[in-house]
Amino acid sequence: MSGNAPEVWISAAEGDLIRADAIVVLRLDGTGRLTVQLRDEAKVSVSLLEGAQGEGRPPADFHRRLVRMIAEVADSGSAQLISARRVDGGWRWISEPL
Repeated sequence: MSGNAPEVWISAAEGDLIRADAIVVLRLDGTGRLTVQLRDEAKVSVSLLEGAQGEGRPPADFHRRLVRMIAEVADSGSAQLISARRVDGGWRWISEPL
């Protein structure tokens, strides 16, 4: 993000916060584990969501939904935190002001 755009942060599986503009790669594997690779020399990967079996697994487009959510909240005008939540048996990205 550049200029005066608000900061968007994402809650990682371990409780860490990842700045959205530091992410260069999103990976959602067959178990539902969602990892991101950060833009740095070491190419650090961080798990945003641990995998799950059966119906507990997030949908196949869950990583695309995250990209959409980042774009939406970036226009909010304030710093936002995005986290994955299981709601009514399904997975959703939830945003809240910081």
